[in-house]
Amino acid sequence: MSSFVYFILPALGGYTLTSVYLLKNPLILHRRKRTAFYSTHISHRGGCGERIESTMGAFTHAVEQGTEMLELDCHLTQDGHVVVSHDENLLRQTGQDVTVSSLKLQDLPLYKERLEVTFYAGCYSSGEDRKFALLEDLFRKFPKMPVSIEIKENNHQLIEKISDLVKHYNREEITVWATVNSRIMKECRTTNSSMPYSFTASRGVLLLLLFYSGLLPFVPLGESLLQFYLPHIINRTFIPKKRILRNRLIIYLLQKVTMRNSLFKHLAARGIQVHLFVCNKDEDIKAAFEVGATGVMTDYPTLLSSYLCQNQSQD
Repeated sequence: MSSFVYFILPALGGYTLTSVYLLKNPLILHRRKRTAFYSTHISHRGGCGERIESTMGAFTHAVEQGTEMLELDCHLTQDGHVVVSHDENLLRQTGQDVTVSSLKLQDLPLYKERLEVTFYAGCYSSGEDRKFALLEDLFRKFPKMPVSIEIKENNHQLIEKISDLVKHYNREEITVWATVNSRIMKECRTTNSSMPYSFTASRGVLLLLLFYSGLLPFVPLGESLLQFYLPHIINRTFIPKKRILRNRLIIYLLQKVTMRNSLFKHLAARGIQVHLFVCNKDEDIKAAFEVGATGVMTDYPTLLSSYLCQNQSQD
């Protein structure tokens, strides 16, 4: 027993020291990822606090305010058009209980005149443009703008059409696959492996397990982005529907477990961008950057631009 202890303690000590050293110096084992973009300012649904979400009016406004990435979701119409829309069912956005997939492009209803901002309870957006946008129109108008596309359904035709558009407009290096579902991500990666991609939910859990076990510095990572909630916003600007997330203890533990500066620094050193969302107040933007985010996602692109401008001038 004593000989075992004499062996295992030095081995554990050596492992711990090596892990800590490599966590701070990851380029000893890994080549830094080289992405074609680096986004500090990301507009969620095109900046849906200042214009109606996911419309060309919203995307245009966000770009004018200096955004460096547009975040959006896509669905497929009955006649095969890739439409930018967060929801498949349009009740929340339009007031009509219909789905994108059940309608032809010409039959899609208009957005409501005033739409509540999901991540800023009690606040509403409005704008002249209330039409659903086509992904192709977005690519055509903003050919150099990085875009993160979240896929919510395992629809091979949708994924294939998005990939074809990305290839047609020569945007494989600046268009990101994003989804919380690992099966959907596998389909995305199988369809087009040239596009950068973000962590899914299960891969995010694995990332945390690797981090807390000390194994992370030794493991290669294929992802280029980590996009995650800033827990600080939950039950403040964002009121979740899931009851478990309304528990203060759960949110406190989520904050402590996930918001690790050393983890985010390690990922950033390996060239993996860390985007925290959705930050709609100065204090939340500040909290995100202080914990180690390389970029912040917001519904208010003007607010984020102002914050970045003020803090850069102070620096």
